[in-house]
Amino acid sequence: MRETRGEKIFRWATITVLSIFIIVPLYVMITSAIKPLGDVQGDFTWWPSHITFSAFRSMWQTIPLAHYFVNSLIVCSIATLCSVIIAIFASFAMSRWRFRGRNIFSTTVLSTQMFPGVLFLLPLYIIFVNIDTSTGVTLIGTKLGLIITYLTFSLPFSIWMLAGYFDGIPRELDEASMVDGCTPWGALWRVVLPAAKPGVVAVAIYSFMTAWGEVLFASVMTTDANRTLAVGLRLYSTQTNVYWNEIMAASLVVSIPVVLAFLLLQRSFVAGLTAGAVK
Repeated sequence: MRETRGEKIFRWATITVLSIFIIVPLYVMITSAIKPLGDVQGDFTWWPSHITFSAFRSMWQTIPLAHYFVNSLIVCSIATLCSVIIAIFASFAMSRWRFRGRNIFSTTVLSTQMFPGVLFLLPLYIIFVNIDTSTGVTLIGTKLGLIITYLTFSLPFSIWMLAGYFDGIPRELDEASMVDGCTPWGALWRVVLPAAKPGVVAVAIYSFMTAWGEVLFASVMTTDANRTLAVGLRLYSTQTNVYWNEIMAASLVVSIPVVLAFLLLQRSFVAGLTAGAVK
């Protein structure tokens, strides 16, 4: 169907407006990062009168940003790995086998996405306190507790999306591999997973991005020793001053891992989201 002139104008107008909403905040962030602190705190200007990169150097000394960066990388990587592995097994079971309670389980997994995450803050905190009291395993203020917390967010969506992706892979592939001597788990690793690579990549990126930018639970579940980047950025604001240029510089630096991961795996990510949404 040929696009009319009016539709073309509307399409380009929409793209232009959306681009402005994306580019302008990013431009302000970049220009604020290369301005001196006095210029950022003064009257706003679209172009810096004096360009300096001192904020990119001093941001590492103002707060222990490198330590927070390592903490976030450890927590997010482990949470992502656990989420992907568990989601693969759970989704494969939901897709390939019919068992008692399957519909209840899938409905429960999907229904968790209807509730805002803040509702789980107090219950999780109480559960962690009770675990510490009864078993002596400390979860509050530890990386382990934060990893478990992030799994409660990423796992339901990951299972639901991967199950939809597995449903789109013909079962004849499993049967053919088992005829050749594979077990059901062998069929998963050798046949189904290679075909489901876009879906797995999409789940991994989603899990990592969810954990990397989370603030609320990280504020409650961490201490100074294991604070993550999302919480650590607040320390640029003190009782006497707010280092806006360093905040902007640090925000640009900490966004690099997610941006690079998305750019490198963009095709697989989009393909995984699309397939998981329609199947």
